[in-house]
Amino acid sequence: MKYSKATDYALHIMLFLVAATPNKPVGVQQLAERHGVSSTYLSKILTKLVKAGMIESASGANGGYRLKRNWENISFLDIIQAIEGSASLFDCSFNHGPECLIQQVVLSAEEKMEEHLRNQTMSELAKKMKIVL
Repeated sequence: MKYSKATDYALHIMLFLVAATPNKPVGVQQLAERHGVSSTYLSKILTKLVKAGMIESASGANGGYRLKRNWENISFLDIIQAIEGSASLFDCSFNHGPECLIQQVVLSAEEKMEEHLRNQTMSELAKKMKIVL
């Protein structure tokens, strides 16, 4: 299983916004330069995060992106689903339905992984943050 680079960037951008100042807008160019990503590509990721209600954009000279209220409750799963969608990672090719034993095992594992990611919030990460971003 592998998440896209967009998900990796989204998780790092969200952590950067937590570390910066949650209420202070950060420009897309600054974010792109900081993370070594093109601003065009990053804009697409930021748009998904805006649509998911995690961040907001402010226009103007001092504009940019900032976390929305209640950012502390945003989980890793929220961010991953904003970028990747919420479709199951596994899809039984044989259409056996819920009685497929293989599908049962894989979906059970996926549920456990999602539960773990759901319990990892930005506020918990912010408390642990003592590393250089």
